[in-house]
Amino acid sequence: MRAPVSVVAGALLILGTACSTPAPATTVSDSSDLTTSTSQMNASAPDDTTGWKLLVDGQSLAAWRGYREDSVPAGWSANDGVLTKSATTGDLLTRDQFGDFELEFDWRLAPRGNAGIFYRTTEEYDKPYWSGTEYQLLDDAGHRDGRYRLTAAGSAYGLYPAPEGVVKPAGEWNSSRIIARGAHVEHWLNGQKLLEYEMWTPDWEKRVKESKFGDWPAYGRAHVGHIGIQGDHNGDLALRNVRIRALR
Repeated sequence: MRAPVSVVAGALLILGTACSTPAPATTVSDSSDLTTSTSQMNASAPDDTTGWKLLVDGQSLAAWRGYREDSVPAGWSANDGVLTKSATTGDLLTRDQFGDFELEFDWRLAPRGNAGIFYRTTEEYDKPYWSGTEYQLLDDAGHRDGRYRLTAAGSAYGLYPAPEGVVKPAGEWNSSRIIARGAHVEHWLNGQKLLEYEMWTPDWEKRVKESKFGDWPAYGRAHVGHIGIQGDHNGDLALRNVRIRALR
């Protein structure tokens, strides 16, 4: 049945009014709400034209597996774009391998926390840090390794020191970046370049030989390898906005 013209006109007027009414503004009560919203948005976004690839895409750990195993070790989880663990567990590796790359990530540790990000890691040894260099994640104020710059937050663990006073206190988010292009490597933390070095030079060879890594002949030799996350230390670790792009 056809509705009367007056009824149709009234309905159209109501519809037009509803469509033209602006939506109420969304308010954010604190910075943590804003962070979660941004994380969810980034985690669901596809790789962009600049070549960035998300390594934690919302609820999935599809980009990761365990060290020397195909599945993700128990204890790791991903929710709302945040990768977490709360106890000692197995180390993670990316399924893909990377040679020249730029890696960015935010990280947060519990008090006295200790973890690390490995790069150009291979799997010929029992531990990933016997082949790949470690970007140290640490609560400098609460952990004994924070007393020494060679093992403090942001250092190339055991080889190149990081300056004091850049890392934020335990429980707060830090932002890190690793750039590896051929032999040249840079470590960044909270917008500041901590260190840079050249692999396979006489200086690098000397530092490796004098460190504990001198016991493993393949340490640091790979030009291509996995990104790894250390899980074998106790305590809470959270990472978000983890993304990587190849450098050419």
